[in-house]
Amino acid sequence: MEYSHKSVLLKETIEYLNIKPEGIYVDGTLGGGGHSEEILKRLTTGKLIAIDRDLDAIKASKERLKNYKNVEYINDNFKNIKEILKSLDIDKVDGILLDLGVSSYQLEEIERGFSYMKDAPLDMRMDKNSPFSAYDVVNKYSQQELEKVIREYGEEKWASRIAKFIVKEREKGEIKTTFQLVEIIKNAIPASARREGPHPAKRTFQAIRIEVNQELKGLDKTIEDMVEVLRGKGRIAIITFHSLEDKIVKNTFKKLENPCTCPPNMPCTCGKKPVVRIITKKPVLPSKEEIETNSRSRSAKLRVAEKL
Repeated sequence: MEYSHKSVLLKETIEYLNIKPEGIYVDGTLGGGGHSEEILKRLTTGKLIAIDRDLDAIKASKERLKNYKNVEYINDNFKNIKEILKSLDIDKVDGILLDLGVSSYQLEEIERGFSYMKDAPLDMRMDKNSPFSAYDVVNKYSQQELEKVIREYGEEKWASRIAKFIVKEREKGEIKTTFQLVEIIKNAIPASARREGPHPAKRTFQAIRIEVNQELKGLDKTIEDMVEVLRGKGRIAIITFHSLEDKIVKNTFKKLENPCTCPPNMPCTCGKKPVVRIITKKPVLPSKEEIETNSRSRSAKLRVAEKL
């Protein structure tokens, strides 16, 4: 099974957020509502801002969280955090959670085309109102553009062959479904390379999804914006699922903890002061038990920083 109803690293994330019953918290990736529910359980007079690009996810989570009245649902991209809080007349918050990548809720909706295990139209949009989908990437990008996306976002060593095979196949007709794409990828990757490791389509599907939803674009700036709206001692917890996301989070946290640009071994003259303290010196990984019960958690990493 490719997904689970369970929120990844749930217990650890909630503990690291250090939730105050009267605080204001942001779940920037509401998804199925698992993390939000655990935050709400710990609030008394506090409030939760639950954000998601996917209106269907919000509708489903509203039903799950219907007994809680202290939650504000926002259909938007978490990257717009400053504008969102301004519209709610909120200046500072006590904690922010991001669970990056595709949600279990979206994977479960077969027709959304996120999964390489189920046949569906090529879609992969987190925001169904977006005019740009996986169909456009697969059918309209040049061979060079496809190779770049698959290599950079999928970290796929067979990117060149996969891009070549996609372009060759679409000369016969449009590529419309996930299984059509899976078959092309399988044909592009030599049989010997398909015998080991993850599903042969995993990296390419990841790459196309990231491109469609612009998941990595401006993520570093978003983290900086989120830290800016945190109160002192407020925490930001981010769960990533692949190395590209994790690298951005790790490096942004490091830059915020040590922003000095002066040469090493020289007195600081730039005047830049640390903004955060990194709580997790190494990323928190899922337990063996969690990986066994929730295969999606295998690549998850949690990183947490506290505003100074």
